[in-house]
Amino acid sequence: MLFSKANRHKVVSSSTAATVAKVSGFVVDPVSRSVVAVRLKKAEKGEFLRWADLVAFGADAVTVTDDSVIGDGGPDVSALAGKAHRVLGKRVLTSGGDELGKVDDVDFDPETGTITSLVLGKGATAEVAGDRLIGIGSYAVVVRETP
Repeated sequence: MLFSKANRHKVVSSSTAATVAKVSGFVVDPVSRSVVAVRLKKAEKGEFLRWADLVAFGADAVTVTDDSVIGDGGPDVSALAGKAHRVLGKRVLTSGGDELGKVDDVDFDPETGTITSLVLGKGATAEVAGDRLIGIGSYAVVVRETP
């Protein structure tokens, strides 16, 4: 599933069937190469939903047991949630220093949160396998060189 397709998904409580938030972004951990939290808007109890606390990330909505799992994400999520760690729009550099393009979108596994690929845009129309991700910083996303 692409970030662009999953953005604005409703977050629904399975206990009340009420919409408790909307997805507004993703927090990616470059070490585990996965989504560790979902950034939310229109949530009353906080800004983040940790990936481990969601029930399912479906094609149409995200389900949670109830809105008690929405919060500040904790220090590990906060450390990765700043603007410097956002993936979309960043340059993609190889560990050898070559620029491959800019991240236009990210494909992830909705069951596990694993990043499957970085979709490069602006005419590059290429993808970089998610398992090549090394780091995310204020200047660029760094990926491992291909053998």
